Amino acid sequence: MARVQVELISLPRDMARFDLVTSFLKLRKQIFVDRMAWPLHHAEGIEFEQYDTYDTAYVIAHRDGQAVGGARLKRTDKSLGDGAVVYSYMIRDAHLGLLPGMPTNLCHDEPPVDPQAWELTRFAALPLPGLAEQILEVANDYLHRVGASECLFLGPPAFLRMASRLGWTPQPLGDLVSNDDGKFLAFSCAVRQPAAQVALH
Repeated sequence: MARVQVELISLPRDMARFDLVTSFLKLRKQIFVDRMAWPLHHAEGIEFEQYDTYDTAYVIAHRDGQAVGGARLKRTDKSLGDGAVVYSYMIRDAHLGLLPGMPTNLCHDEPPVDPQAWELTRFAALPLPGLAEQILEVANDYLHRVGASECLFLGPPAFLRMASRLGWTPQPLGDLVSNDDGKFLAFSCAVRQPAAQVALH
């Protein structure tokens, strides 16, 4: 069996690798819609939304081009749309009440709009040993490379515990909240120096 590779796909630069993004969107549909029964928009076997735009970075773990895990990265100072509603990123838009069904009390303070702050969402991974850790390491390395200082996360409490176990220093942005999809916590982690660089010092 082919080994798992983890790639960083940065759009629009890597449009030639959009097949991997499509495979990741299919995996998201399988996990979030089919398995977890979240009421998310989907069509043609893929799950996608307004934050899947052509200025997004994806960390995608795959085996022979078939996605087995991944996550989406967005800079917090980008805006989407120019109509009555202008979106930015998920945590901030939920806080501002722009996402029906999402809790508005995710954060005690208004989430940042900062080119050095990024958001990681739509984290999904099959239960393969070490896969989640690989995805987060590649995400951290990319964020370090582009000069990011912090990464915001939205996920279940277990996600924060995993980040702590992997050496991050998560700081909750608000209280644990819940909706029909489960319990969620918004938290921030400082971007770490990549492990390979630490080893050199």
